Order: sequence, then structure tokens, then C-alpha cells
Amino acid sequence: MTYQTCNQIKALVQAFEQHTLPRSQWTHTAHLTLALWYLAHYAPSEAIDRMRDGIQQYNAAQGIQQTKNSGYHETITLFWLWVGQWYLADRRVSRLALDAINQFLERCNDPTLPFHYYSRDRLLSWEARTNWVEPDLHPLP
Repeated sequence: MTYQTCNQIKALVQAFEQHTLPRSQWTHTAHLTLALWYLAHYAPSEAIDRMRDGIQQYNAAQGIQQTKNSGYHETITLFWLWVGQWYLADRRVSRLALDAINQFLERCNDPTLPFHYYSRDRLLSWEARTNWVEPDLHPLP
């Protein structure tokens, strides 16, 4: 997906925060867009809290159960926030522009990226779903 306007991104953020985002639109791309938005607008610790709390609240509002195979995933969420932080620092992005989000999505929107660092068993474990776990294949740069 390529965003045409900043208003599209703002609408996504608002719908997510108000728990009105249709579940069909709660995609990997939406997750990444929100992560980058929060990282660009808040200190990293607050961005993490907003993303974590936001996903858990959105899931609860949508009736998404926290199980071994679904619901909020701490390690994956923090991994993608790390990718977003790396991208913003690497690009020296001082303010989030439409181009920055679209370039981030073009470059980093590979849902298999965590598996370059984590074995399937480790990343899909209950421990990784509920807590941050360090990668077991390659360290994060």
C-alpha cells in the first residue's frame, strides 16, 4: 500500500485509537504505519507504551482473544518498533513526512523479516508472545 495523503495516515491512527478501525484493515501494513507514526511523534518509551497498550485495547474492543496463536505479541511488536527506530535514525528523519512512511513500507514491509533473527519455535512461543525475548539466530544490529 502507498499512502496518497497524510490525512489517510491520520485517519488510520484515529480509527485505531478509537477502536473503530475495521478488523479487515488491521493489517501488517497498518501495524508498521502506526509504529512509525508513534516513533516519529513520541519518545521511544512512550511510542512503545502507546503501541503496546493500543494493540491490547484494540484487540479487546474487537473481541480478539489472547491465546497461544493470536492476540498481542510482545516480541514481534518490539521487533517492528526497533526496525522503525533504525529506519528513522538511518534516514535522519526529523519529522515524519508522507514519503518517509511510504519508503519505510516499501523497504521494510516484509512480514518474514523477524525470522531472519528468530527461529520459528522461539518467535512463536508463549514466552515471546508475552515477553520480549532476544533473537536466537542473529543479534539485532
